[in-house]
Amino acid sequence: RTRGEGFVWIGLHEPTDDQITAIAETYGLHELAVEDAVTAKQRPKLERYEDSLFMVLKTVTYVEHDEPTTATELIKTGEVMAFVGPDFIVTVRHGDHCGLHRVRERLEADPEQLALGPAAVLHAIADHIVDQYVAVTDAIEKDMDEIEAEVFEPRSAMDSEQIYVMKREVLELRRSVVPLVGPLRKLTEGYSALVPHEVRSYFRDVDDHLSTVTERVTGFDELLTTLVDAVLAKITLRQNNDMRKITAYAGLISVPTMVAGVYGMNFDFMPELHWRFGYPLILVVTALLVLGLYRNFRRNRWL
Repeated sequence: RTRGEGFVWIGLHEPTDDQITAIAETYGLHELAVEDAVTAKQRPKLERYEDSLFMVLKTVTYVEHDEPTTATELIKTGEVMAFVGPDFIVTVRHGDHCGLHRVRERLEADPEQLALGPAAVLHAIADHIVDQYVAVTDAIEKDMDEIEAEVFEPRSAMDSEQIYVMKREVLELRRSVVPLVGPLRKLTEGYSALVPHEVRSYFRDVDDHLSTVTERVTGFDELLTTLVDAVLAKITLRQNNDMRKITAYAGLISVPTMVAGVYGMNFDFMPELHWRFGYPLILVVTALLVLGLYRNFRRNRWL
């Protein structure tokens, strides 16, 4: 810093107050941003202070599972906070899946990119995280295709509960992706002099990829809403079919019940009561009535 050459990248993983205090004092980090970096659970955002930027990015990873129709968790989230100054960038990570060692290795192998300063590191981190978004949305899309096929399978046992699980996970992904659109757009529009013009064009490419992911995630949410409606419609149709069958069987049982009720009243003067063939005749008539009702229900697809 005395010579005014180069910059430093300090990476921290879930630091405590004591661990970050010395760094905050050395580089003049704003106390409110430092508090956010320690406590985490922040939405994606970009804040500008006197001579530094503070950016929050949500990271996501796909949780492997056997079947999307039985999984209870599909996505895990984490956070990366970045403090960017003229000659430093301090990153704070929360979560076990959001390591940046590959980003560091890639930048160390590209001195020309590093020569653009700390903003180039911020771009590389944002690009890496958005690439994770793309990978996760690809995996989620495959799960969505399986669930969609299961829903429209003629005799599937798919219920709405698993779709709500998927909708919850997609909502978690949406909360990570959509709020990042604004901060990235600011970086492409010259929000701060800490991001030189040469780096803004790189952020535009990241912004394009993020816009694509946002559109896909919005499409997932709309598709899941449609699938919920389809499952509920199938359940309603199945219930209607069951009610029709129950009603049909009740109608079949009502005929012999009515005949038995009439001839069980114990009157002396009733038609065919003392005739030798009265009992067989009543049985035959009852069977014919039941058979006629059965054929009528079958014709109307109630049975």
